[in-house]
Amino acid sequence: MPDVIDQYGWSEELARAFAPHARAGRMPGRVVVQHRDGYVLVTEAGELRGKASGRLLQDAGEGGYPAVGDWVALTPDPADPTATIHAVLPRRTAFTRRAADSVRKLQVVAANIDVVFVVTSLNADLNHRRIERYLAAAWQSGARPVVVLTKSDLSADPQAEAAEVAALAAGCPVLVVSAREVVGLEALLAQVKAGETCVLIGSSGVGKSTLVNAFLGRTRMAVDAIREADDQGRHTTSHRELVLLPGGALILDTPGMREVGLVDADEGVSEAFDDIEQLARDCRFNDCTHGSEPGCAVRAALDSGALDPARWANFQKLGVELAAVEEKADRVARDAERRRLAALQKTYRATKRDHRGGAGE
Repeated sequence: MPDVIDQYGWSEELARAFAPHARAGRMPGRVVVQHRDGYVLVTEAGELRGKASGRLLQDAGEGGYPAVGDWVALTPDPADPTATIHAVLPRRTAFTRRAADSVRKLQVVAANIDVVFVVTSLNADLNHRRIERYLAAAWQSGARPVVVLTKSDLSADPQAEAAEVAALAAGCPVLVVSAREVVGLEALLAQVKAGETCVLIGSSGVGKSTLVNAFLGRTRMAVDAIREADDQGRHTTSHRELVLLPGGALILDTPGMREVGLVDADEGVSEAFDDIEQLARDCRFNDCTHGSEPGCAVRAALDSGALDPARWANFQKLGVELAAVEEKADRVARDAERRRLAALQKTYRATKRDHRGGAGE
């Protein structure tokens, strides 16, 4: 297989999954840029612009449309550098979110990510509860999470703050970085092997695009300056892009990753709060509500100070959010089913009336 797609993570496992498409005369490619009106694909024929076929758009189902990082089966157009995408290969990992106008419609923001860097800065933006939320999303995706604390030059004691974060990071590596002082970048890149793909998630202004620029050694992503008044940055990346780094790793920068939330993320919450899950298993009663029951290990840890009350409150809050999302999705699904049945009944009655009218003639 040509080196160009090998560089983008092509493997024997992918080749086996692609075999039926190869027999159908398709070509493999990876989505490296996603625009509103199509995709940019890396293929053995070079870089092509692509669009999903009508059949794929019709049959894809929830979360089935191509996304950045996806491997796809395509047919190139011999007349110009374009291609038609016919299928998406099975994903190893995926970051998902609900569409803004629907609790039911699932969107894949990024696929086949190996390492997810949860990025926050050691300035006024540092927020343990936000880190926990992003870690839950990272674990749920299936990728390996790594916490990155940027702008260490702004902290009086970055190592002490890193130790506090490590206590809630469920065993994930916690790295301290300063792009301005070129500190910690090599350790960061060492987390991702050649051919592996990483993504950076975190709120605006924490330095994600600055890290991409530092990795590349040049300004690729447009970044506005931090506003001194509120210490926030304005991220100006307008599309999703998978970038090949000089060392052979790949990095994805996408504004959509800032909107990743908890979508059916029970497993992710359990991983991010593994210490609380362990405590709950030590409670005397299996159905313990961690209120006033005797032998509650969670309450004992809270009373002794072993469990941070703020961490416990965040765990409860995320659980409530997940339950609310599930309940709302079920309600929408029931409403949609009622509308479907009503439409069928309406069609049946109209057909019956037409049949009677025809018989009377």
